[in-house]
Amino acid sequence: MTEYRWLLPAILHGDLAGEQVPVRRSARDWGVDIVIFLVAALLGLGSALVVRDGPPPSAVVVVDQVVGAGACALLWLRRRWPVGLALALVPIGLVSGVASGAVAIGMFTVAVHRPFRTVAFVGTLHILTLAPQLWWRPDTEMSFWAAFPASVLFYLLLIMWGMFIRARRQLVLSLRDRAERAEVEAELRVERARHMERERIAREMHDVLAHRLSLLSVHAGALEYRPDIPSQDLVKVAGVIRAGAHQALQDLREVIGVLRLGSEGTTPDRPQPTLADLADLVEESRLAGMEVTLDMRVTDPGEAPAGLGRNAYRITQEGLTNARKHAAAARVDVTVAGGPGDGLTVEIRNPTTVGQAIPGSGTGLIGLTERAELMGGRLDYGMGLDGRFRLSAWLPWAA
Repeated sequence: MTEYRWLLPAILHGDLAGEQVPVRRSARDWGVDIVIFLVAALLGLGSALVVRDGPPPSAVVVVDQVVGAGACALLWLRRRWPVGLALALVPIGLVSGVASGAVAIGMFTVAVHRPFRTVAFVGTLHILTLAPQLWWRPDTEMSFWAAFPASVLFYLLLIMWGMFIRARRQLVLSLRDRAERAEVEAELRVERARHMERERIAREMHDVLAHRLSLLSVHAGALEYRPDIPSQDLVKVAGVIRAGAHQALQDLREVIGVLRLGSEGTTPDRPQPTLADLADLVEESRLAGMEVTLDMRVTDPGEAPAGLGRNAYRITQEGLTNARKHAAAARVDVTVAGGPGDGLTVEIRNPTTVGQAIPGSGTGLIGLTERAELMGGRLDYGMGLDGRFRLSAWLPWAA
């Protein structure tokens, strides 16, 4: 018996820490408890009316009724302490036939609200009391060997019914929890998609704004170092600066508008650049005073996929921006080669003439690396053997 000493404390602890109900019962709870009290009382009265061997003494009848009434009253505690109530009804069931209804309700409550180990322990105790009950108050119409199996079968069916209700409740709760979890996961997926879209927009705008602001810096620097510039050239440069600032402001306004919209909606994307637009990008840099050579080895750039062309354009744009920062007035070589099945290679080479680090240096390269990896490609950068900085990206191009 020593190896089972832990069982009763564990069951009682489970009763104290198990399913609890609020102190205040709802209207439905009051209705259910009243019905259960009446059912227990009717079952007890029916058990008391069963014919026994000889009329019992009046004192025994009074005690039986008083104890049975007390057992029915204890059923009001079944929601808070179902196991404790069922254990307390074990000795009561031995001495009172009127309490048989309360005993059945108490055992049924344990089957509904507690796991199988607790139900088995409590049910075994109640089944073991059936033999003394039938011996103490034998039935005149049935023998002991007929009444005992019938009573055991009734208790087992009652326990199985309670466990079925418990399993059904757990299934409903599980399905409800699964539905709520699926709803939360769907919301998280939507939010993640929105977050990724905002990151994509921010990455695009970083490349665009960095390029345009670097061009503005070049033109403004020309005005700073050439105060004696002819008036006609001054007007032309001022117009370029004004147009570039206006375009940069428009780009910034668009990205802020998209980020503010968030979940309420999205704005249509502007026409995205393609591989065929690289020539215009290089020409724009040449107008800003850069010496840029473009070696386009792709037979038909316009046939390149939209996503491939856009990413190649952004990588070249960031490479030219970095060249303006770190290689002022130096020659920049841009080489684009590849085709379907072989992939597309974009390579930018330029010397470095800036000695000190520029604030924010390196963030653009990190973004380009992420851009290339998201497409399934790769990006390498660093100083080459010829002492020039080399930025090389390979992007997949399906056959």
